[in-house]
Amino acid sequence: MGMFLVGTFVVLLLIGIPIAFVIGIVALLGILNIEYIPEVTVPMKMMNGLNSFVLLAVPLFILAANLMNSGKISEKLVEFALAIVGSIKGGLAQANVLVSMMFAGVSGASQADTAGVGKILIPSMKKNGYDTETSVGVTAASSTIGVIIPPSIPMVIFAGITNASVGALFLAGIIPGVLVALSMMIFVYIVAKKKDFKSYERVEASRFFKLLGESIPALLTPVIIVGGIVTGFFTATEAAAVASVYTLLISMFFYKTLKIKDLPKILFDTLALSSLSLFALAAASALGELMSYYQLGILAQEFFTDYVDAKWVFILITILFFLFIGTFMDAIPAMILFVPVIMPTAAQFGVDPVHLGLIVVMTLAVGLVTPPYGLCLLLAAKIGKLSIERSFRAVIPYILIVVAVLIFIAFFPDVAMHIPKLLNPDLF
Repeated sequence: MGMFLVGTFVVLLLIGIPIAFVIGIVALLGILNIEYIPEVTVPMKMMNGLNSFVLLAVPLFILAANLMNSGKISEKLVEFALAIVGSIKGGLAQANVLVSMMFAGVSGASQADTAGVGKILIPSMKKNGYDTETSVGVTAASSTIGVIIPPSIPMVIFAGITNASVGALFLAGIIPGVLVALSMMIFVYIVAKKKDFKSYERVEASRFFKLLGESIPALLTPVIIVGGIVTGFFTATEAAAVASVYTLLISMFFYKTLKIKDLPKILFDTLALSSLSLFALAAASALGELMSYYQLGILAQEFFTDYVDAKWVFILITILFFLFIGTFMDAIPAMILFVPVIMPTAAQFGVDPVHLGLIVVMTLAVGLVTPPYGLCLLLAAKIGKLSIERSFRAVIPYILIVVAVLIFIAFFPDVAMHIPKLLNPDLF
């Protein structure tokens, strides 16, 4: 029966059925063939999977990102990023990476980053002499920073699954996110020198401080979110609600770029995007019940006990596994299905849950730019009007950068853990 279900899963994927429906169909077929589990288990598990206060953070963070894009806050951040790094060789591409860091601190959703920043910067880069491959590659790849730098929706989900500290996960993501961004900017500089991409003139001090003043309200968002969570002032879900309300207020009353009439469309777009992730999560909860019946967690633990005798080997296998899973599955259902399977073994090897969460989230971030799933790659390719094949070739160097930082963080965890241990040792 197990081979039949695996075969069904693969065939449905190959014929183009969306992954959320594939997971649900396999869960239903598997449970229908188990005599002692009633069919009603599937919808019950799907509903129970969504019955979580933590999961409210998903649509709320997406709402904050959509409010940012509709309120034209993204454009303000792009202007400010250009003022900071525009004078460096390949200034527009450098600003692309930097603004992804800024956007990451507000939304926690990489797809929103690709859509919001990509619509502004991909046409602008092409207009300023950048080839389409570079424009699409930089935009798609830098969007992966969105799930590494806090706040991060996948980190919230991981914390909900494992009871790890959301605050510790958020703080642990700061250094890896900055390392990824700096590494990408160094690579962009090398490419810009080779292809002779132009830079902008250094902005005058008065102009710089004007842009800084305009950007400060948006840049305060991650300070409010992370600060509130780490100090215990509010939960991750409450932080997402605060982020949404705060973004709405500054868009309407500070920037004055958002009108009441814009809200229905923003809410509709938020519900449409949220429903994709949440339906996949619900289906994964049903499939998780099937995996529990077949005791995959125990089988995985026995495998690692019998064949893996070193912590570094376990970490390497975990990275390779989630790199593969991320190519065809969203981070949220991937974590719902497989994190409970590897958690007992991780505890056995003494891997800190926060460190494991960081490894899993960074690994699955690569899946955002790898086909066939690669949502950020698909979005950037569509905006740049470039084929998926050429877009993927353009993004490969940046994937290698993320993987290099990932491996460094995986085997030198103290680098990532320095900030959370320094700011709040009680989290450990």
